[in-house]
Amino acid sequence: MKTNIDLYTIPTCSDCNYAKRFFKEHQIPYTEYNCENNVSYAQEVLRLTGKQVVPTLVINDKVYVGFAENLVAIKQQLGLS
Repeated sequence: MKTNIDLYTIPTCSDCNYAKRFFKEHQIPYTEYNCENNVSYAQEVLRLTGKQVVPTLVINDKVYVGFAENLVAIKQQLGLS
């Protein structure tokens, strides 16, 4: 099964940059949505989570708010643990 990862970010977010670095180091493809450059991406985060928090990740329809605090669950979902 192909893993689909959507990553909602802003450029100045250290947790966002950590997530991008993690996926690149593990050669895991993802699609980045920069909420600072496109307000519709920020609205999508609000619709998904009820909050405007980045990073927000959607991995195969499972939504995670934050990366570092969800890393164990994300690794499990990706089969990396």
